[in-house]
Amino acid sequence: MLRPKAVIFDMDGLLIESEKHYRDSFLAASDEGGHGMAVDVYQRVCGSPWDVITKTIRSEYGEDFPMDNFRDAWLRHLAIQMADGVALKDGVLEILDLLDELHIPRAIATSSGHESVNRHLGPFDLTRRFDHILARGDYAEPKPSPHPYLSAAKRLGFSPQDCLSLEDSYHGVQSAWSAGTQTIMVPDVAPATDAMREKCVAICDNLFEVAGLLKSAEAK
Repeated sequence: MLRPKAVIFDMDGLLIESEKHYRDSFLAASDEGGHGMAVDVYQRVCGSPWDVITKTIRSEYGEDFPMDNFRDAWLRHLAIQMADGVALKDGVLEILDLLDELHIPRAIATSSGHESVNRHLGPFDLTRRFDHILARGDYAEPKPSPHPYLSAAKRLGFSPQDCLSLEDSYHGVQSAWSAGTQTIMVPDVAPATDAMREKCVAICDNLFEVAGLLKSAEAK
């Protein structure tokens, strides 16, 4: 792997321990409504905006699926689970320190809104450590479209091929790969699949491993 000129991070499930809360509240809402959803349904939609989630669920459970009621229940359970905030994923501070040391700029490309970014990263004083933050509404189409990563690369001032993207979800990997960036998957609630391995330069257990790859990568 060549050392990238810039790094683009996802947020949920990569920087913060939020995806397990989304997953558990999703399944709780399913149980409450008697929908019988298995965890693999959530694994396929994690990291996606609401319209993509809606399309996926309705394609499997029918157009008459009570999306509004399901969403209300999901958000209610989620608010309870996130009432005390969310933790940082292992290795976040260390990889940001390394990027400082290597003088590598970085951005966030997330499907969440700016309010969510500020709420979750603000307590750790992390937003200032990113050169750009692209959230919902800052790009033409959401993940799995390439637009979030194309937009982030443009903001950073580099071609997508010179950027490394870090993702935990299937739609996120698809987005980063289709934008033409080097992509590393750091699986969270969704395990790596053969399809993901084909699109990634590496699969890492955590951000400490990603930092190790960056240290050993050959500089361009």
